[in-house]
Amino acid sequence: MPCRPRGLRPPARVSRVVSGVSRRGGVGARAGPPTWHGGAVTTAERVLAYGGGWLDRAGALRADPARLDAMLADPTSVVLPLWRDRCLVDGDGPVRLTADRASLVRSAADATVFLGLDGDTAVFAVDLSALPEQSAVEMAGAARAVDVRALVGRLDASDAAVQAYARGVLHWHRQQRYCGTCGAAAVSDGGGHVRTCTGGECGRLLFPRIEPAIIVLVVAPDEPGVPERCLLARHAGAREDAYSTLAGFVEVGESLEDAVRREMAEEAGITVTGLAYQGSQAWPFPAGLMVGFRATAGSDEVRVDGVELLEARWFTRAELRERVASGRPLGRVDSIDHQLLGDWLAGGD
Repeated sequence: MPCRPRGLRPPARVSRVVSGVSRRGGVGARAGPPTWHGGAVTTAERVLAYGGGWLDRAGALRADPARLDAMLADPTSVVLPLWRDRCLVDGDGPVRLTADRASLVRSAADATVFLGLDGDTAVFAVDLSALPEQSAVEMAGAARAVDVRALVGRLDASDAAVQAYARGVLHWHRQQRYCGTCGAAAVSDGGGHVRTCTGGECGRLLFPRIEPAIIVLVVAPDEPGVPERCLLARHAGAREDAYSTLAGFVEVGESLEDAVRREMAEEAGITVTGLAYQGSQAWPFPAGLMVGFRATAGSDEVRVDGVELLEARWFTRAELRERVASGRPLGRVDSIDHQLLGDWLAGGD
């Protein structure tokens, strides 16, 4: 069932706390990303996988170090440990540490980030990447380290969003240890959402950056007597029978629309018109923001670049439904690609 947008400040949920490990939802508590079931809800109206979440990010508190220190010292505050972009999980899902266990992992952490508030409870993420994997797992009282994307469909959707948020910010910390202007060390500030250059007169402030990318469902121009078709491509590195929509990163000095037109010309040799925004998706793997469009091709003649795309072909709705029925998925189930195709399939025969 598609997830519905949540309010800005959701009520606190009750967590079970056992031996310093707090539980919320967990694996199997609720379906993971929203999936298409043939309804009329559009991509833009959904909260897609890795979006939403149950936290109030409470940005104003990032500028209050005394309050942050007090929340860190509060034994009821929750700490989410990660190791090299992976969440640490046990049988109930990602571990949520409190009290002595939380204090222990904080003492070994490379970075600590204030994620926000769950009601009145502060939630932090810590990076244990400097430790060997097994040491990090044992210190957190977990069973193993797992990429959050491997838990799709089994992990509570809101928990997946918060874990992805933590992953993205902690990854940025590991990549931004030094100032790119003067080369001096940069230190964490602003609750973990800023790094400050320590280079004397430089003092540059470094902020997390996102890397926007467009992802496009291209439809063929109308032809009398010809069923509606969409363009899917087989990307380099994908398995032989895996087709998905076309996508690419936005370049410096481009609008989103400019990027759509350029990428479609470069990858498939087509011009497109009638661009229509369909929705966006956080994709912090490590820092993406996927922006979905639908566009109409100027012709159905396609020429792939042979580098990023190995093949591209037009599919009717009947052909795509046959693929689904035979067990061949339409893109990653947690990706906006899957939703763009689902919306198009729901739009006609």
